Amino acid sequence: MNKQQLAAKIWESANQMRSKIEANEYKDYILGFIFYKYLSDKQLQFVKKEEFSPEDIKALTEDDTETVDYIKSNIGYFIAYNNLFSTWVELGKDFDVSDVRDALSAFSRLISPAHKKLFDGVFETLQTGLSKLGENAASQTKAISQLIHLIKDIPMDGKQDYDVLGFIYEYLISMFAANAGKKAGEFYTPHEVSLLMSEIVAEHLKDKKEIEIYDPTSGSGSLLINIGQCVAKHMDDENNIKYYAQELKQNTYNLTRMNLVMRGILPNNIVTRNGDTLEDDWPYFDENDKVNSYDALYVDAVVSNPPYSQAWDSENKETDPRYARFGLAPKTKADYAFLLHDLYHIKPDGIMTIVLPHGVLFRGGEEGAIRKNLIEGNHIDAIIGLPANIFFGTSIPTVVLVLKQKRTNTDILVVDASKGFIKVGKNNKLRASDIKRVVDTVIHRETNAKFSKAVSRDEIRKNDYNLNIPRYVDSSKAADSWDIYASMFGGIPEKELNELSSFWTAFPNLRESLFTKTSSDYAVLNVDNVKKAITEHSDVKTFGTTFSTSFADFGNHLKKELLDNVQSLNIEKTQTRLSRDVFTRLKDISLIDKYDAYQLFDDEWEKISGDLEIILTEGFKATKVVEANMVIKKKAGKDTEVQEGWIGRIMPFDLVQNTYLNAELLKLQSKENRLAEITSEYEEMLDSLSEEEKDSETVNEAKTGFVNAAVVKEAKQFKADTKRGITYADDSYEAKIIKVDALITEEKAVKKYVKTEAAKLHLKTKETIEKLTDEQVYELLELKWIQPLVTSINKLPTVLIHNLTTKVQALAEKYAVTYADVAQEIKETEGSLSSLIDELTGNEFDMKGLNEFQSFLKGASDE
Repeated sequence: MNKQQLAAKIWESANQMRSKIEANEYKDYILGFIFYKYLSDKQLQFVKKEEFSPEDIKALTEDDTETVDYIKSNIGYFIAYNNLFSTWVELGKDFDVSDVRDALSAFSRLISPAHKKLFDGVFETLQTGLSKLGENAASQTKAISQLIHLIKDIPMDGKQDYDVLGFIYEYLISMFAANAGKKAGEFYTPHEVSLLMSEIVAEHLKDKKEIEIYDPTSGSGSLLINIGQCVAKHMDDENNIKYYAQELKQNTYNLTRMNLVMRGILPNNIVTRNGDTLEDDWPYFDENDKVNSYDALYVDAVVSNPPYSQAWDSENKETDPRYARFGLAPKTKADYAFLLHDLYHIKPDGIMTIVLPHGVLFRGGEEGAIRKNLIEGNHIDAIIGLPANIFFGTSIPTVVLVLKQKRTNTDILVVDASKGFIKVGKNNKLRASDIKRVVDTVIHRETNAKFSKAVSRDEIRKNDYNLNIPRYVDSSKAADSWDIYASMFGGIPEKELNELSSFWTAFPNLRESLFTKTSSDYAVLNVDNVKKAITEHSDVKTFGTTFSTSFADFGNHLKKELLDNVQSLNIEKTQTRLSRDVFTRLKDISLIDKYDAYQLFDDEWEKISGDLEIILTEGFKATKVVEANMVIKKKAGKDTEVQEGWIGRIMPFDLVQNTYLNAELLKLQSKENRLAEITSEYEEMLDSLSEEEKDSETVNEAKTGFVNAAVVKEAKQFKADTKRGITYADDSYEAKIIKVDALITEEKAVKKYVKTEAAKLHLKTKETIEKLTDEQVYELLELKWIQPLVTSINKLPTVLIHNLTTKVQALAEKYAVTYADVAQEIKETEGSLSSLIDELTGNEFDMKGLNEFQSFLKGASDE
């Protein structure tokens, strides 16, 4: 299975295992064990590389001080053979919770002095929490054993960007966050928000050879890691990135350290600290020599997602260099305290991004004064309004603020990205195209209607330094309006047609072909078939030809990039190169939103990249691998994993069947279709019975699900009657029951055939995949990867023209019926109703009431 499937499987099982333990707490246990497995596997990889034999490995003990010191000096720690994760697995039923306690205690003793700060106490949360996994040693042992076997198959050696461990770690953190309620914000920034911030920072730092980045509220460390990964794409050596992280809560601080270490970052490039960022700023000195070792921390980038609007102690902070220039945040809201802390720690050419609530944009008092000072100091570079309900644990809308120490421009870019998202479960989520649109807008400082605007400082001054986004960018959808004249007399207002100006610019002759002007301000539709008139217009055809020409060789280009290099390409670089190619092809094509195309590309790429990771890790042979399809089913009241057929590691069974086993597939499908027809036929036959016949015992039993037994029993008697010479009319009850019986007999035979042949086809598909030639593999990969992407991209013009057709038809229908038409119809209806009343009869009071109603109708008609 690929990393997404493995991560999902682990999460599903872990979520069941945690039982009544809170998600926020249970995450510390499973992530702690994953980290211990990583350290164990890393030591095994090291000693094997050093040519330790299996016997040497089994002899690893704490008593062998020379070997202990040698291993510690190279990897920073030592784990005895008995304490290795793999040894726990091998113990089987002999494993005990005490093995874990002993191992964790030993680890804390056997850390290299040079790595003491990095590893010291990293397992404290796990060690103290073992008792919560069960009421006694036996139940704790069982729970831990289940956890160990759940994660034992996670590969810990990242190859060719196939970072399974890192992906699973972040996946589990995100899933625990989704289930942790309000506490989620303490340790997790959604990946999409993190990526948005990372891309902005990476663009700013892309020309630097060495980079230092810092997160003062690091949580799980994911935000810091994503920044590093985005920056690394622009560097020759990712080991030239140094990471600084500070976190208040001990258990979350441990997550930061684990996450950074497991990403393969050199220990010397990881500097972490467990402490209160606002109360105890980064220590700039050696504890043993505070005076002579002072070294202030200034970095290239600071990123943070601090707790929102929390109280803080502002006492005696006036002289703190972080706040002296701009002012103190109010003690009830620390938002600006965190922001100023971040700003203080960036170098003159550095950048910072921070997530905060919208209130920082417009609240007055001390915050208003700080905001004014930041604006006049020319530090605020961009404001990005995010969608509401995008963070776990809070539904409040948030903003990303981008600040710099020194800027050449004096305006502030305001971006309202609050409308770009998809709904996933209870939360909103930024799509790849949403992120790309925002990042490009910020990088190029673009002004786009209803999305972004570069606002001058003078305009901000006129607004009394209020940065509330709606003051500068109105992203709200225009309210529907109705033209009074057109509503009364018909016609389409020119001003409403002008709202489609982008189409008329792209198709300069189309407007005149569709509409005839009745005056300078109004026009009428002059075609009967709008769709035909638009699609067959020469301008539209030219547009389609231009698009087709631009993407004519797109499929071949994808084949060259993906299939020709399938065993050696760099996934991230290939993705970047291909997405740029899509943008380049759309450069001179108006109307098509390049970000819509980018989203189509990203949707398909997510599937392609999963396959590529497997091929690059396991080799080309993985394309011909079939593995057991394991599913969870209830057995004796318990969820049990059982095999349900087979599944291709990369090759989907349905694709292989459609391509190489099509005759067998079509034959099977025809029988499956016949099954549906049979059911429909005998249900229709039973429904055709009279009400009296439907009350029969047989039909009533059929309604309750016993159709076979009930019908067969009665049909048997009727067929015996026919043998004795009794005849029944074709539409008689008896004849229909006999026909239903025949259908049931056929259904049994077809069901048996389908079951048998489906099983045969399934096994034949398995054998076909395992015997695929390399040429067939390439053909299937083209069908799986390239064809869907080419098809979806090529549909863009069709979608666009459909959109225009819908808009034109809607405008025509909007004013097709005038008020005069409606009034006349009402008048005619009232007249008809009045005439009908003349034909009614009733008692004295009925007639008086009807006469009064008729008088009302006539009066209304006269008006």
